[in-house]
Amino acid sequence: MAEEVSNKQVILKHYVTGYPKEPDMEIKNGTIKLKVPEGSNAVLLKNLYLSCDPYMRSRMQKKEGSYVDSFTPGSPITGYGVAKVLESGDSNFKKGDLVWGMTGWEEYSIVTAIHTLFKIHDKDVPLSYYTGILGMPGMTAYAGFYEVCSPKKGETVFVSAASGAVGQLVGQFAKILGCYVVGSAGSKEKVDLLKSKFGFDEAFNYKEEQDFAATLKRYFPDGIDIYFENVGGKMLDAVLLNMKLHGRIAVCGMISQYNLDKTEGVHNLFCLITKRIRMEGFLVFEYYHLYPKYLEMIIPHIKAGKVVYMEDVAEGLESAPSALVGLFSGRNVGKQVVMISHE
Repeated sequence: MAEEVSNKQVILKHYVTGYPKEPDMEIKNGTIKLKVPEGSNAVLLKNLYLSCDPYMRSRMQKKEGSYVDSFTPGSPITGYGVAKVLESGDSNFKKGDLVWGMTGWEEYSIVTAIHTLFKIHDKDVPLSYYTGILGMPGMTAYAGFYEVCSPKKGETVFVSAASGAVGQLVGQFAKILGCYVVGSAGSKEKVDLLKSKFGFDEAFNYKEEQDFAATLKRYFPDGIDIYFENVGGKMLDAVLLNMKLHGRIAVCGMISQYNLDKTEGVHNLFCLITKRIRMEGFLVFEYYHLYPKYLEMIIPHIKAGKVVYMEDVAEGLESAPSALVGLFSGRNVGKQVVMISHE
């Protein structure tokens, strides 16, 4: 008989309007049999780390035709995480393997969509890095900057939400290439980190600026070649006025708009024509075929200390709702991770 154990879970109680709040979720104690169903190619995982990511906000409301399915109220939230394989019905995975990919917000998960799991080979780095720099956010920064923006040495680069999971990496990649890089963030602490820890040339606190267009003109008197877009809204409007001819904008996210009932319009799109700007949205999973190439680049940089990564780690599954909600008020400093278990 398979062992049955308790399985704590984070459940979405109902669809959310406005800013998500902790009471929109609840912790429930369920049970699970530590066995893969007979004849299934699923894997049984013990979850170690969970990733809190802004895109999860859109999954907390009912949406048709989105690139990612809505969560199901009454069921556990799902997202990226790091886990240990306890049993596998698929020959590509075996007991004891460490993986990252899509899993449940719970202590144990049975994952049937095994194509979303990546085996972890390099264990000389913190395992939590596979929720961030070595996982989805790292690939997002890599694909958005190198593949979408086609950067060249000496170009000027602006990154919004620059101290977050993706932004902190985009800035460092741009510096390694020899670009001039400016980032925006939402506190003095984050601005200081951008310059002292991540090596940005300049940074500013957007909450202290009255006129974003004038601020950007101050930092980019000759204009912006590349904008890595994480926030949308008024910042995007100001950037469009400050782009150079033939500038590139990689649209990764628009966190300023996620909790609004009525999203803000963008008024300066005519600049796309007059300045011949290329503005392109992208989804990271279309670039996962480049993951081995990315690892070849990034792991030596991490080990040599050329790229640093900052995490904000919350302990215990009970802290997961608070950690996720905190993303939308900028409470986290660096990549928000929830640690469930030390293996």
